[in-house]
Amino acid sequence: MPELVYSETRHRAGLKEASDLELLEALQQDDEAALDALIERKTQPLIQAAYRILGDLEEARDVVQMTFLRVWEKRASYDARWSPNTWIFRITTNLAIDHLRSRRTRERGTDPVRHHLRQVADRQNDHELSQLQQGEVMGIFRELAGELTERQRAVFVLREIEGKSSQEVAEAVGCRESTVRNHLFNARKVLRRELLSRYPEYAAAYGEEA
Repeated sequence: MPELVYSETRHRAGLKEASDLELLEALQQDDEAALDALIERKTQPLIQAAYRILGDLEEARDVVQMTFLRVWEKRASYDARWSPNTWIFRITTNLAIDHLRSRRTRERGTDPVRHHLRQVADRQNDHELSQLQQGEVMGIFRELAGELTERQRAVFVLREIEGKSSQEVAEAVGCRESTVRNHLFNARKVLRRELLSRYPEYAAAYGEEA
């Protein structure tokens, strides 16, 4: 028994150093320890992406849990021609879009997330002010993003916030790069319009003068 435990410990330690591709290949051999390693490695960035699409942390966590369940269920169908990271992000993105679409249907198209700007009453140091401003910007985005379609929102988050290339976004969302550019253009136009309407004081910071 001690030898078996030691062997399992060494195996798990080795998986932490494995590449994403090696982990997926181990998954295809029904290695549950590889799934654990993948969960540990990918959970945080996936939650971050899902949260920015959904605007709700608990829903984002649910989507990521479902992502790993899908990864395990579809492990045999993974094609090594895909980037492992892109393949996993595509699953998360599609689940988030489906979740957002379902939520909007339930709520009859009303914006489920309404955030208000926080007021600064006291003087704060530069670091605290920077964090507050960042929180304000994300709060505004989550409110305005309610005007976007599900795919526009996903494309904008992946391209503009996550910093992924157009090709990576196209692969994640499942469309052509030209479609990504169209979604991005329309998303920017909608956000610009809503920003001017609701928060004209932020218009210059968004990239154009009001």
